[in-house]
Amino acid sequence: TFPKPVISAVRGWCIGGGTDMVLCADIIVAAENASFGYPPARVWGTPTTAMWVYRLGAERAKRYLLTGDEIPARTAAEIGLVLEVVPDDELLERATALAERMARLPLNQLVMLKLLVNQTVENMGFASSRMLGTLFDGIARHTQEGLDFVARAQKVGFRQAVRERDDPFGDYGSR
Repeated sequence: TFPKPVISAVRGWCIGGGTDMVLCADIIVAAENASFGYPPARVWGTPTTAMWVYRLGAERAKRYLLTGDEIPARTAAEIGLVLEVVPDDELLERATALAERMARLPLNQLVMLKLLVNQTVENMGFASSRMLGTLFDGIARHTQEGLDFVARAQKVGFRQAVRERDDPFGDYGSR
């Protein structure tokens, strides 16, 4: 809802709740070493925004949310999760250059263009999807599986519980 364009420059891991924030940016530029995903989908959470669907479409969003699989930066760009991938050492420079290019437009134009696109997304049901995501995220934490995950994390530590959750998939920190 911020009136000016927001550009996210992502380096390294952008997973779980981090994706909720980053995917709400207007434009995402990722470093080659960036990696995205929603591993809490495996147990203990759902995205609180519907941005996965708006960025990827229903089928691709399901593909990644129904597995929690990791998405390397190049794949993220190919499937439309992020705008582009740049060399790690050029990330800030490229994101800043894009912001400077946008800043050449009058501010009122930027605000109107962003509102036009965002209103289209709102008309597609974004507000109700966002509310549902927030509710489901809270519910997921209180299912038996969610409570078992918390109990396991208290017993062996959060890092180990996450490792146990993700190891069968062979991604994130497991590889």
